Amino acid sequence: MRRLGGVTARGAGVLGTAIALLFLGFRFGYPDLALLGTAAAIAVGSGVVFAVWRPGLGVERVAEPDRVARGEPANMTLTVRNRSRLRAANLVALDRCGAASVPVPLLRLRPGRDTTVVYPVPTLRRGVVPVGPLRVTRGDPLGLMTLSRTYGETTTVWVHPRIHLLRAVPAGMARSLDGRIDKVPQGTITFDSLREYVYGDELRRVHWRSSAKVGELMVREQLDTSEPTIIVLLDDRAAAHPHVRDGTADSFEASCEAAASIVAAAAREDLPVALHLVSGPAPGPFLDVLTEAGLRAGDLTQTLRSLRQNRLGDTLVYLTGPGGRADLGAVTGLRGAYPVVIAGLFGDPDAAPVTAGGGLIVIEAEDGEQFAGAWDGVRGW
Repeated sequence: MRRLGGVTARGAGVLGTAIALLFLGFRFGYPDLALLGTAAAIAVGSGVVFAVWRPGLGVERVAEPDRVARGEPANMTLTVRNRSRLRAANLVALDRCGAASVPVPLLRLRPGRDTTVVYPVPTLRRGVVPVGPLRVTRGDPLGLMTLSRTYGETTTVWVHPRIHLLRAVPAGMARSLDGRIDKVPQGTITFDSLREYVYGDELRRVHWRSSAKVGELMVREQLDTSEPTIIVLLDDRAAAHPHVRDGTADSFEASCEAAASIVAAAAREDLPVALHLVSGPAPGPFLDVLTEAGLRAGDLTQTLRSLRQNRLGDTLVYLTGPGGRADLGAVTGLRGAYPVVIAGLFGDPDAAPVTAGGGLIVIEAEDGEQFAGAWDGVRGW
């Protein structure tokens, strides 16, 4: 719990007056002035004692929900309980919500009682919104002293990028023998290993010869080598998104929405998907990574070299802004390692259309919604 407070302007005036009256009263023998100075000093001292008293308050916060898409409603429920035996009088409380402060009514809160405040959390911008701690300011009745303390922990609300429905998902060149993408979780083609039988396993997967040798049922584990993998490369370089306004770049926000939409579409189709940032690794849940992503320095050349060497999948989706237009040629060079290479270019509507070359599929869009419509119109991947 942190403390912050001090003497108010009124308190400073009373304290200065008390010192002057005491000096004049005792120096020149004016008992009336000394009496007034003593009364003023007592008032200041009483104000210190009154303000220093610490009310016992319990604070609980519940975010409903704690993860939302940009623009969706989210509420914070704050409950403050008076755990002390005295009435909590002359309290002014403010709860921090992002960059704003929300007033919390605590005036004359009775012992054992609580008050609950429900207020909306701003979700108009992608990012992590910190909520709390509660700052409680206590002052004396005369307004001479104030003391602020913080109560409770900080809660975070994750505002994810908006997800747009993508009806088509690229399958690359990794297809099943019958032309369809296999969705069997256990795999169907390549033998991988043996494991002990678990209740619910299909008996047709039991390897009877090994079971006879071991003395218990053994089940074959198989891999599906035909399942496609989508690699999403988000260009988070500041140079790729030069048009920054109010701390954000619209092209980068659109890129994050496109990345979230692709990840959600792949998850819906049970396809493996991986998210990479040009600036470095992206550990954690993909939507949380996209929520925290910001513009920074990065080496696109090194990132493309690593993707070419490792060949992490068969479909690569590169999402960038106006500053990344000149790098599309380098991205096309990944066509040999990845059968399908797609580039999403955002925030550059006035420039000449990009001519796709070397098998590169280019989608130019102003925002995530326009990207989704253009994505579903692509043929031939």
